[in-house]
Amino acid sequence: MQPDDETIKADQIPEEDWEASPNDETLLNEEELAQVEGDDDLTPDFTDEEAFPSFQRGRQAAKLMDATQIYLSEIGFSPLLSAEEEVYYAKRALKGDAASRKKMIESNLRLVVKIARRYLNRGLPLLDLIEEGNLGLMKSVEKFDPDRGFRFSTYATWWIRQTIERAIMNQTRTIRLPIHVVKELNVYLRAARQLTQKLDHEPSAEEIAEMVDKPIEDVEKLLGLNDKVASVDTPIGYDENKSLLDTIADENSMNPAELLTDENLRTHIESLLDKLTENQQQVIARRFGLRGFEKATLEDVGKEINLTRERVRQIQVEALKTLRGLLERVGLTQEDLF
Repeated sequence: MQPDDETIKADQIPEEDWEASPNDETLLNEEELAQVEGDDDLTPDFTDEEAFPSFQRGRQAAKLMDATQIYLSEIGFSPLLSAEEEVYYAKRALKGDAASRKKMIESNLRLVVKIARRYLNRGLPLLDLIEEGNLGLMKSVEKFDPDRGFRFSTYATWWIRQTIERAIMNQTRTIRLPIHVVKELNVYLRAARQLTQKLDHEPSAEEIAEMVDKPIEDVEKLLGLNDKVASVDTPIGYDENKSLLDTIADENSMNPAELLTDENLRTHIESLLDKLTENQQQVIARRFGLRGFEKATLEDVGKEINLTRERVRQIQVEALKTLRGLLERVGLTQEDLF
């Protein structure tokens, strides 16, 4: 039986919404991965009032529990892949084989659940965390290169964590504060952390104001937003080493997305295509919506220029390899650009 097409396609997610691909330094080490993979019991304790505070609040909570248990029961029957199977299916998936792609996704759904459980009490219910993690899993299948020598679960864990943490950020009210308020909170909270370490106690508003050389009234006003201040400092990583505050961009750095709004720079970037072969220019322009073309899939590009989907993919890989160095010279990566 042929596999059904997935209902959510990872390539429908805007590229700018994703972080750059992980490198060897950002991937989990063996000890960290063992902590993720070592827990075989997928079913959370729904009677834990701290983890599930709404469990005792009526039928809606019970329905959520039932839906979660059903999902966990269903994915429990998907066998994990061996290292050899990962390489085999990954290579076929890169060539566009839908069945292999689906096999890799289904075989790693349990990994998503194990990771998602570590983000409970961060503002999203378990099923929502799993759904977001599944998007990261799908993305990792598209980008995984088995020739780099590490296991797929190592690579996928990075993407799963990224999508879950992004979803938690988007659900947090603090992100909707005016940017100048967020930046000011940034200053005060970092000062508070430094003072906490120095003084060995939680600093007062007066101590913070003195350190940042601001009127105490201004500091008290922002720190009075207790729920917002707490949420901006709330851990979002399952190891509790990363908070929403850590995700606030450096106000002195320039965002690549903002750079792209400059028409002159975009014209310059498009001019880089002249350094490619004719076929490479045609593929890149159509795939990523440059030179007046609409973004198109590999298959659609192939139909437009009379090439197979696989040949289009090969040309794209070659072209991006050539462009990578040129893009980095202007402070961009291919993920930022496309």
